[in-house]
Amino acid sequence: MENHKRSLLRMRVRVTARKRGREINACGGSSSGRKRGRRGCVNNSVRKLQRREIGGFPRMARGSSSNSPEKFRYIQLQEEFDTYDPNAHWFLRLQFLKKRSKIIEIVSAKDVIFALAQSGLCAAFSRTTNRRICFLNISPDEVIRSLFYNKNNDSLITVSVYASDHFSSLKCRTTPIEYIRRNQLEAGFPLFETESLKWPGFVEFDDVNGKVLTYSAQDGIYKVFDLKNYSFLYSISDKNVQEIKISPGIMLLIFHRAPGCVPLKILSIEDGTVLKSFSHLLHRNKKIDFIEQFNEKLLVKQENENLQILDVRNSELTEVSRTEFMTPSAFIFLYENHLFLTFRNRTVAVWNFKGELVTSFEDHLLWHPDCNTNNIYITSDQDLIISYCKAEEGCEDEGEASAVGSINMSNILTGKCIAKICSNDPGLQINPRSRNATGRSYIRSTVREALEDVTALFYDEDRNEIYTGNKQGLIHVNIAVGRTCITNTVGKALADVTALFYDEDRNVIYTGSGQG
Repeated sequence: MENHKRSLLRMRVRVTARKRGREINACGGSSSGRKRGRRGCVNNSVRKLQRREIGGFPRMARGSSSNSPEKFRYIQLQEEFDTYDPNAHWFLRLQFLKKRSKIIEIVSAKDVIFALAQSGLCAAFSRTTNRRICFLNISPDEVIRSLFYNKNNDSLITVSVYASDHFSSLKCRTTPIEYIRRNQLEAGFPLFETESLKWPGFVEFDDVNGKVLTYSAQDGIYKVFDLKNYSFLYSISDKNVQEIKISPGIMLLIFHRAPGCVPLKILSIEDGTVLKSFSHLLHRNKKIDFIEQFNEKLLVKQENENLQILDVRNSELTEVSRTEFMTPSAFIFLYENHLFLTFRNRTVAVWNFKGELVTSFEDHLLWHPDCNTNNIYITSDQDLIISYCKAEEGCEDEGEASAVGSINMSNILTGKCIAKICSNDPGLQINPRSRNATGRSYIRSTVREALEDVTALFYDEDRNEIYTGNKQGLIHVNIAVGRTCITNTVGKALADVTALFYDEDRNVIYTGSGQG
């Protein structure tokens, strides 16, 4: 039994405490939810994705565009890590932490890979040594539910529950990455100790605005903290607030529905100042499918009704026919491009805020029907989506119900698939990297097995590496190698060498010659 429920969002993470005493369901989490109850594991994944937002950061200069096909021309399976180690699990008190469990979340911070298993066990691996550094569970009864890499201070935040507390309260802890590299977890310290984060309380990390939002159900108070130093900024005390949505610079407060309308407030994220109060008219007897905020645009959809896009600055209303825009199971907002992605029945589509369909994807049928964000990555330039997808014919064995998918990389603006990792690709090689002077890294899986039952995916844009986790608790490192053009023979390459450098991290030797 795996005793927790979790949320993953790359730019935003909201984790909700579980109801004390609730039974654990087969999906590895409780059946409880956040302020409004969730309906099991599928809805949990949907909520994760609905709350995910990307953008708000300066674009980083990179060597080439992330959507360049050349960047993913050749793929090498270079490393395999295992979160399961029976010899290292003696410290753990909970039996389910000692069993193999699927990977549900992968986070990369520079040269360290963090892999969280559904059991609640979290391991850190070094890409420098290609060895496990440590397990992040510092207490024998700790179940880690989610991870958040805080770029503001180069630290990892873990959100955990404990058996001693009947898994009912969320506890947050931050540890600098540098100390994790040294396996000095005692250098970390707890966060938000004054907050009672019991069900239906939650903590939400918002990387876009650099803020943390907590909700204490016991007091009925929302609090906002600075993500840089965790200092308290302000609180919101209103028991009529049903939900809070965050966009760059603002928060949308959604109040309990009134007859024929829903009261709303827009607040400044920096100091909580009320910027606008208004009500949005509703059909009285229709349930609300969703209310979402994107900058000045408010998206409202009721059951079997048209999508409404309201400009809150001038009250201009745009409607999109319910036959053109059917209620998706999830959203991703792209702030740089002023677009949003919708997910429905394994398909992805891109829309603008005029309600127009911008992109349909030609080869991007998602593997998981519940829009699991663990298997989706969008680059910081917002031009590429990488997902674990259903493999096309030719990428799986004929006449066989296969658990093997493919990792597809598609251009968000054109919908074109620019590259994919497919088990039948003859160019996909296993090329393990040397771990030290005497040993090699051991990859037990075949290329096909590495693409079976993938449950988590992460793309490290700086290293150009794709990390996948599977049901067996294994993590695979795929290196994307661009096309090269070599005109010299081996003999010529070794002639007249005038400079030499060895990159220990990548295990690569660079030489320069008299010919430049």
